[in-house]
Amino acid sequence: MNWLQMEQWSPYVVGIGIGLLSWITFLLSDQGLACSTAFARSAGMIELLFRGKRVQDKPYYRKFVPEIDWGWMLVLGVLIGAFISAKLSGTFQLQWIPGLWETAFGASLVSRVAAALIGGMLLGLGARWAGGCTSGHGISGTLQLALSSWIAAGCFFAGGIVTANLIFKVIAS
Repeated sequence: MNWLQMEQWSPYVVGIGIGLLSWITFLLSDQGLACSTAFARSAGMIELLFRGKRVQDKPYYRKFVPEIDWGWMLVLGVLIGAFISAKLSGTFQLQWIPGLWETAFGASLVSRVAAALIGGMLLGLGARWAGGCTSGHGISGTLQLALSSWIAAGCFFAGGIVTANLIFKVIAS
């Protein structure tokens, strides 16, 4: 069980695990692994608390009903699993401003929270606009050989490379 305490796992082993999990998910639920719809459903459930049944009249929530489903439970499982993994590996820590952020942009909590909120909203908007998130397109869509998912996955990698280079330039200057 020492492998559960490792700080980093082999990307090859993890890739094989995700592939096997994808097969099992398709076999048992006829759906692929995806996360962004769960966040949209959560937003709908929160809105239900404040606006009541009127939320269900929105065309978006007629298609993606605000309810707890298997995808929502998957996201909950990812969060719980990440917490357990961080605790077992001894790397868990509560941190408002990561060192990399502080080096690049300073120690302002307000700017860190603002960037996180704006980034999260843009990620959510992009995921809904693209019809799926990185896991939905990059794992499940490419597994099904969907052209749109292969294009999306290529864009994810290109965007990641550009972003990493920008961050590196900011830190290096």
